[in-house]
Amino acid sequence: MIQIEKVKDYSALSKKAAMFIAAEIVQRKLPVLGLATGSTPIGTYKVLRELYQEGRLDFSSVRSVNLDEYRGLSPEDSHSYRYFMNEELFNHVNIKISNTHVPDGTLKEAKEACESYEELIQSLGGIHLQILGLGHDGHIGFNEPSNHFPAKTHCVKLTEETINANQRFFAKKEDVPTEAYTMGIGTIMHAEKILLLVSGKDKASILQKVLEGPVTPDVPASILQFHPNVILIADEEALSLCKTV
Repeated sequence: MIQIEKVKDYSALSKKAAMFIAAEIVQRKLPVLGLATGSTPIGTYKVLRELYQEGRLDFSSVRSVNLDEYRGLSPEDSHSYRYFMNEELFNHVNIKISNTHVPDGTLKEAKEACESYEELIQSLGGIHLQILGLGHDGHIGFNEPSNHFPAKTHCVKLTEETINANQRFFAKKEDVPTEAYTMGIGTIMHAEKILLLVSGKDKASILQKVLEGPVTPDVPASILQFHPNVILIADEEALSLCKTV
């Protein structure tokens, strides 16, 4: 079931999402957050930083696991998702870095990297709240359109569309990694709650398919229709093509 929270714009989305995440942190003794990268959650992380700086939010008990990481990039690489999380959130709040986890992009053996990450998530007791963005092709994490829903953390070859979308973060297209380690659809679906954030007119078409189309691995995020507790926070532009809203 997907509960839809419609907001006016990206700023309103960021504030509402941050308040939802903050409530999860406050209400749980040892919250486990599944975190996402990309442009959509940047505003949300900014509001969370501000809540901490104002003394309204304590991250000391938070454990986090990130959705994905580029294969081959070290944590110190400015294009890595570990670096992104440090810059956008971790370095600005009182979370213990040892309690923050991102797939290890430096591990050359994909099997080892993926299995160890699944074991880590299980050792934390699973994910209480998973934050997701939505790719233009319907991907969540780096689970690209395919002929099946991958169950567990795996190594994925990125599609040309995803590589092109990520090119803006690199000097040239040739620098964009072509593979990534990502949580599987099954891993994501095992989260207790999911918070899906979608903003902008360019996401309207794919969001309509996610909400109102058939459940198919051609649109990976459509599987969220089967999760019992999904909250979608989307702005007016993103929801502009949805008939049921």
